[in-house]
Amino acid sequence: MAYLTHFILLLLINLASSQQISNTESSSSTTTNPTTTEDCNNRWIYIRNLPSRFNLDLLTNCSEYPIFDDFCPYLANHGLGQKTHTKSRSWYRTDPLLLELIFHRRILEYPCLTNDPNVANAVFLPYYGAIDSLKYLYGPDVNSSFQHGMGLFDFLQSDEPGIWNRHMGHDHFLVMSRPAWDFCQPLDNDPPIWGTSFLELPEFYNVTVLVPEGRAWPWQEHAVPYPTSFHPPNLACFEAWIQRVRRSRRVSLMLFAGGGGIGASPNIRRSIRTECENANTSMTKDNTGYSQICHIVDCSNGICEHDPIRYMRPMLQATFCLQPPGDTPTRRSTFDAITAGCIPVFFEEMSARSQYRWHLPEEKYPEFS
Repeated sequence: MAYLTHFILLLLINLASSQQISNTESSSSTTTNPTTTEDCNNRWIYIRNLPSRFNLDLLTNCSEYPIFDDFCPYLANHGLGQKTHTKSRSWYRTDPLLLELIFHRRILEYPCLTNDPNVANAVFLPYYGAIDSLKYLYGPDVNSSFQHGMGLFDFLQSDEPGIWNRHMGHDHFLVMSRPAWDFCQPLDNDPPIWGTSFLELPEFYNVTVLVPEGRAWPWQEHAVPYPTSFHPPNLACFEAWIQRVRRSRRVSLMLFAGGGGIGASPNIRRSIRTECENANTSMTKDNTGYSQICHIVDCSNGICEHDPIRYMRPMLQATFCLQPPGDTPTRRSTFDAITAGCIPVFFEEMSARSQYRWHLPEEKYPEFS
């Protein structure tokens, strides 16, 4: 009964949050943003009005995937999740899967929104594609994953088709909060293997997709940073955190926060764990300033995912944060480390250098990695 009460309260909170998005979106769709200055030249965005089955309705299924984590608790605060503790102003239990909801909420405050698709330089599709993919990855439609996205395409063709046909989708973009590898199953795979075929559908070849990890070759995939748990409400809180990072005493030379590396098969994470265990004899502060060479934060079984205190405090105390690849090359931990002022150390190009060109340009790499 306690769990049921807790779930109902969360659902009420989430529905209220969802209603606010709906109301805000309706307002932005009927009135041109008042900031009609020269600053908006070539920056106008039109938000496509999609039926709620493509976004907000998907959130009501947050506990329907038993093989996947229940993400209902992390819908609060427009997808930022619950605060880490009652007095927190900047730290939340954020789930990266909710990047789509977070982006949808934030873009409603973008100053260059327009209600006229004919003057828009870009058209945003508020489709929660990664959340919708869960029914194909973990749910009842796993054997029809080639259908992922076709409902959206049919709608775009039937409802105001001129918006799509103006540039055949070249000016459209959307956000998907899982790596692109989860959406590139070949259409002719029989039986289907892991993933859906959304990015393999010819119907969407022209659409730009923002993902936390893209593949190296498709021009339409652009990697954007994973959301961290740090969401300061104002500039003062942000600057206060920067000062704390600068004052932090770095007592560990290097740190690895993550899971894996405990099996018998050789891999980079196991090598890191072995090296750390062998090197973790005490070092004299007189010579180095460090009390230990290497610190391990074991995040196996996802215990760190919604508890930033587990890894942020150790990151604040380390100079270098190791970022070995896992199931895929990129890691949310990269951006946690940057937030903590811990210098990320990469092991392959696809982990960051060939990913986040908009946010981590190659010419800036010597400054932070």
